[in-house]
Amino acid sequence: MKNALILARCNLFGVMRNLEVLGSLDQGFQDLARRREMTVQFIVKGGPLGHLSFNGGTVVMKEGRGRSRIILSFTSPDHFNRMVEGKANPLPLKGFTRLKFLTGPFTEMTGLLEKYLRPDEEALKDPVKFKASTILTAYTAFFSLVEIANHDPVGRACARAIPDGTIQIGINGGPGIQIHAQGGTLRAERGYAAKPRAILSFRDLTSAHAVLNGCADTFTALALGDMEMRGFIPMIEHMNPILEMVSLYLK
Repeated sequence: MKNALILARCNLFGVMRNLEVLGSLDQGFQDLARRREMTVQFIVKGGPLGHLSFNGGTVVMKEGRGRSRIILSFTSPDHFNRMVEGKANPLPLKGFTRLKFLTGPFTEMTGLLEKYLRPDEEALKDPVKFKASTILTAYTAFFSLVEIANHDPVGRACARAIPDGTIQIGINGGPGIQIHAQGGTLRAERGYAAKPRAILSFRDLTSAHAVLNGCADTFTALALGDMEMRGFIPMIEHMNPILEMVSLYLK
């Protein structure tokens, strides 16, 4: 059964964090974000706190409180999750004069993100959209993995078994994602580490898309050479069960 609190953390820091990079993948989003100077604070009672800042085309998501022109409150993690699904509305505590931003540009931005994360078959035939969808799916999966590892009881047990160091996730033709393990706690970061302790790599975007969307299992991908593990393999072996939990939360 899904834990609403952990799902809320995945939605905020795994899914919505993708707004940071969507501008580099979609011109329409870039045009919308370029004209904005705004910070939106999300306050979830009994759940996560985070703020999303727009600054001349740059978008940054941070955990915790920040100076915000708009403050959106949610009565529970479930309330926030239903908002993400389009089934509920937030409770604005500040920024009533800026609500047009939420109902207009911000809704358009999150709508674009949803199209990439839940593409139809026709969209996936377009190589540009396929690449963007796969990149955003990878970021969602591994940033959500960290939330599950740090907050879900089963995820925490798996994370405690991962030795300290960095696991490098790499997609040929796509992004790099670093998973840093320290004392049983995980942290995700985009890019490539100078000296990773373990490396999990995908042959190409097609291979990554198949595995991350559940169309291919990891054992088959490894056998076919679509995935490769190098370095201190036990780090990846203990991480993989957490990765499998991501689909249970975000499917």
